[in-house]
Amino acid sequence: MSLDVPNLRDYDAKLREEAAEPTLEVPQGEPTKKTQIIAIYGKGGIGKSFTLANLSHMMAEQGKRVLLIGCDPKSDTTSLLFGGKACPTIIETSTQKKLAGEEVKIGDVCFKRGGVFAMELGGPEVGRGCGGRGIIHGFELLEKLGFHDWDFDYVLLDFLGDVVCGGFGLPIARDMAQKVILVASNDLQSLYVANNVCSAVEYFRKLGGNVGVAGLVINKDDGSGEAQAFAQAVGIPILAAIPQNDDLRKKSANYQIVGTAESEWGSLFAMLGDNVAVAPPMKPVALSQDQLLQLFDGSETGAGITLEPASDIDMRGKNAVAKPSLEVIYDEA
Repeated sequence: MSLDVPNLRDYDAKLREEAAEPTLEVPQGEPTKKTQIIAIYGKGGIGKSFTLANLSHMMAEQGKRVLLIGCDPKSDTTSLLFGGKACPTIIETSTQKKLAGEEVKIGDVCFKRGGVFAMELGGPEVGRGCGGRGIIHGFELLEKLGFHDWDFDYVLLDFLGDVVCGGFGLPIARDMAQKVILVASNDLQSLYVANNVCSAVEYFRKLGGNVGVAGLVINKDDGSGEAQAFAQAVGIPILAAIPQNDDLRKKSANYQIVGTAESEWGSLFAMLGDNVAVAPPMKPVALSQDQLLQLFDGSETGAGITLEPASDIDMRGKNAVAKPSLEVIYDEA
């Protein structure tokens, strides 16, 4: 089988051109004063989608107009809300419509259930583009669809916290949101991601940004206390602690909404909704790596390990050859 080398070179050139392109600006309009735009960040798999689907459903039950936007390339934010059914993404739909010479309409990308309006930005297939730029292009399309004229009480944006390229930092870097909510658990990796987001908020506030962290939602809380200690250390409140519970796990796996007054968990999500509504955007103080590790039992985080420098001989292994020293040795007088 022969390879079409010129095409590979063209593809490589396009990737390099894309990587070298400066950060794109998202068109900024004035949001309605009553609208709270909130970005939710957390490590992949920590339960953001579970939290957001149930939070948005409860807010709608409380009489709020809520728009939920999934900004994760794997497009799973709305899956629980729609009973596991995949929602056509803005990126995919835009591409298909463009090829057909048609314009994207609201009904092509926005769907509703239980009073919640929801959509997915989506992203490129693996190896076929930058997920961050996909997010940027998705928001550009939302702008064309009239994003800043829409009438909502809350716009909830679901972002990956463990991806650091430009598009995923838009709400913080461009003041797109008024505040950020973190979702984490009592484990080092999810708190590492939460700390990174706090660091980003801290950095952009020093540059004149206004986005703050409203608080932390602890998901799968086993009562060990590390997430509470983290929140206290960085200076943010805990908005809710969702327990590690087999009933919640099963309902989530079966795409069942528990953020409803009919559920035994309804009061928990009602409290979360109330706290999200009034929590002010605060300026966190991010922790150093050592400070973050100190929140955990040292036996679990490698406490006491000393960094031992490697030598050139270590690196060369069996290929190591002793070389005469160039050190000048003076004869004794």
